Amino acid sequence: MKIEQLYTGCLAEAAYFIESAGEAAVIDPIRETEPYIKLAQERGVKIKYIFETHFHADFVSGHLDLSHATGAPIVFGPTAKAQFDYIEAKDGEIFEIGDVTLKVLHTPGHTPESMCLLLYDENGKEHAVFTGDTLFVGDVGRPDLLDGVIISKEEQVSNLYDSLNKKIKTLPDDVIVYPGHGPGSLCGKSIGKETQSTIGREKMFNYALQPMTREEFTQIILADQLPAPQYFVKNAIINRTGYESIDEVLGRNVQPLGVTSVELEIETGALVLDTRNSDVFAIGHIPNSLQIALDGSFAVWVGTLITDIKQRIVVVADKGRERETILRLARVGYENVAGYLEGGFDAWREADMPVATTEVITAEELERIFDAATTKILDVRRTNEYKGGHLPNAINIPLRDLEKNLHQLNPKERYFVHCAGGYRSMIAASILARNGYNKVVNVNGGMEAIAKTHLPVLSETQMA
Repeated sequence: MKIEQLYTGCLAEAAYFIESAGEAAVIDPIRETEPYIKLAQERGVKIKYIFETHFHADFVSGHLDLSHATGAPIVFGPTAKAQFDYIEAKDGEIFEIGDVTLKVLHTPGHTPESMCLLLYDENGKEHAVFTGDTLFVGDVGRPDLLDGVIISKEEQVSNLYDSLNKKIKTLPDDVIVYPGHGPGSLCGKSIGKETQSTIGREKMFNYALQPMTREEFTQIILADQLPAPQYFVKNAIINRTGYESIDEVLGRNVQPLGVTSVELEIETGALVLDTRNSDVFAIGHIPNSLQIALDGSFAVWVGTLITDIKQRIVVVADKGRERETILRLARVGYENVAGYLEGGFDAWREADMPVATTEVITAEELERIFDAATTKILDVRRTNEYKGGHLPNAINIPLRDLEKNLHQLNPKERYFVHCAGGYRSMIAASILARNGYNKVVNVNGGMEAIAKTHLPVLSETQMA
């Protein structure tokens, strides 16, 4: 028996490849099928089943393409109601993979059809549990994704309470926990940094697995739950109803565009998405570009900030990363891509086209000019980050809420924008520039760099 975790950092998502005696199962595959087919070929095994622990909301899964490529059936949990051929597993149903077995544990709470898969080894011993979005390291799946749509968050919390107490906590302490996500995923609110654990460790340290009443559990789970990004519902629908083959999407979208073609796309409403890093973007970019660097939480911020999943997009990428960018857009359902700027931004500059820049300063430079009474600081970190320490009189508008709160800012003022390390603040600077805020300065290194200076950093306790 072999278990391989295939972790995709951009999505903070874990898929699994389990093999035994010439057969394999794949759990929660991402959009592209190549990693799983390649593993099967290298190891000389046949993929027998494709398991989906639930209808994923934060990415488009690869279940359909992988099934078409391998002939393996797709397995969902009870009540799934997908609009394509699949096996609807029963609670307690057993699936054989070579000499090992997977037992379905119906664990509603994150979604009604959520299931975990309990793996028994060759000796019939409970070895590991693949928990999907029911249980994470240090956290559990959010119960509010279908609130007001299919089932209330209160009902889902109650279901999750039963799932954890009756199905998960009853497992032996040495059973390995393989979750569907790691840190950075918005499917939980405080997921730990590890990507595997044990039942015993989670019973000891996971706040949601401590002894408590149903009422106490409801209160603690629903507290401080950030709103789900707008694309979650759209991705869940795609995963339930079906989608176009990823090969067809890439064949259509990975297209080189000359400068003139990009101009025409912009004139007809296309969004220029610049995926280069912030330092390069600052030096020069196409005016009104949205910058979201590929090396970071790219998919999450694309899905959060580009509210129209059918938005026409032109990609500006580093040379050699054009296809990667378009694939990663497709992973979260953004498939209306006109193509990429052939030759990258250099081609745009060499054609003597208009170029925009973003002013950047270091934390040390900010320290020299800072005046608490007059310097306008825009902090785009999350509220809890801001409360942990911020500059005096800083305006806190989390990045995800920036565009709908621009009325709080004056386009004639000069704003120094920062986040924790610089990734989000450059995205924010590009959003502000797109909306006519032309006196924006990005603070390189963010609060991490600010904290190393003598700038006054205040916390909520100091202000109380």
